[in-house]
Amino acid sequence: MSVTKEQKSESVKQFGRTGTDTGSPEVQIANLTKRIAAMTEHLQANKKDYASRRGLLGMVSRRRRLLDYVKRHNPELYLDLLRRLDIRK
Repeated sequence: MSVTKEQKSESVKQFGRTGTDTGSPEVQIANLTKRIAAMTEHLQANKKDYASRRGLLGMVSRRRRLLDYVKRHNPELYLDLLRRLDIRK
């Protein structure tokens, strides 16, 4: 259900600037995208779980803010992230 350590380390390898980079916006956005996908599956099965819905909205907002930050500082990286993560804007 939730995102495992292996999936997080895969995100670090794929999107990180170095092998141990966990704080860059690209890695944070990738991890949030995986968590959002898992939470969306959960909410499709549990339609009345309003507490999890609130958490999902918070994760989407956090990802949006990080994407806005990347867009301001590096527009090419922003477009690349949208394409690689298959996020529509």
